[in-house]
Amino acid sequence: MRALRTFVVAALMATTAWTSTHAAERVDLLLVLAADVSGSMDKSKFELQRSGYAAAFSNPWVIEALRGGPRGRIAAAFIEWSSVLQQKVVIDWTMISNDETAHQFGDRIMKAPRAFAGNTTSISAGIDFGITQLDRAPYKAHRRVIDVSGDGDNNSGGEPAAARDVAIAKGITINGLIILTEPPQTSSECLYQMPGIVRS
Repeated sequence: MRALRTFVVAALMATTAWTSTHAAERVDLLLVLAADVSGSMDKSKFELQRSGYAAAFSNPWVIEALRGGPRGRIAAAFIEWSSVLQQKVVIDWTMISNDETAHQFGDRIMKAPRAFAGNTTSISAGIDFGITQLDRAPYKAHRRVIDVSGDGDNNSGGEPAAARDVAIAKGITINGLIILTEPPQTSSECLYQMPGIVRS
C-alpha cells in the first residue's frame, strides 16, 4: 500500500514543472488509473489494490502535490481491465482540487463493485483503453499519465510493447505498478519485463 501511495504521489508531483499555453478547461494532469482485475487478482490482491489507491487520495502528500501545479487541480479516471474485450470505466473523469474532492474520489474507488473476475490478462488492451480515455477526456493538460497496476503476465491480446509505443508516441507516460506474485513461468511479457514503463 505504501508503494501505491508513493506511486500516485510521484505522478502528481511531476505536474509541477508543466505549464499551459491554452485557455479552456485546463488541469495540471490527466491521470488514468488502470487496475488489473483478471483471474490472478484474488480477493486479497484486489482489496490491496483498491485500498492503496483510496489511501493515496486521502494522503496529505498527494493532496499537497495536486495543489502544487500551476492550476492546483488534476482530473482522474479509474478503469478496470482484464481480457481483450473486458475493460470498463469504473469512475469517469473527475476534477480533483482539494481535500474534499480527493477524499470523495478515494471513497468512490472503495465503494465501486469489481468490474470483472476470473478472466485472462491483456495488458495491451488495458493500455489501449487507457489511451482511449485520455483522448476523450473533457479536460486538457500537457501532462497525461496512465498508471497500470497488475500482477500477471500478458496472456491474451496483442503485445504490450506495441500498445506502450502508441502511448509514448502520443506523449503519454506509462507507470507500471507491480503487485508481487509468483514469477512468470513463460516468456510472455508482463509489467516488470517491459522497457519504457516506469516501475514503482
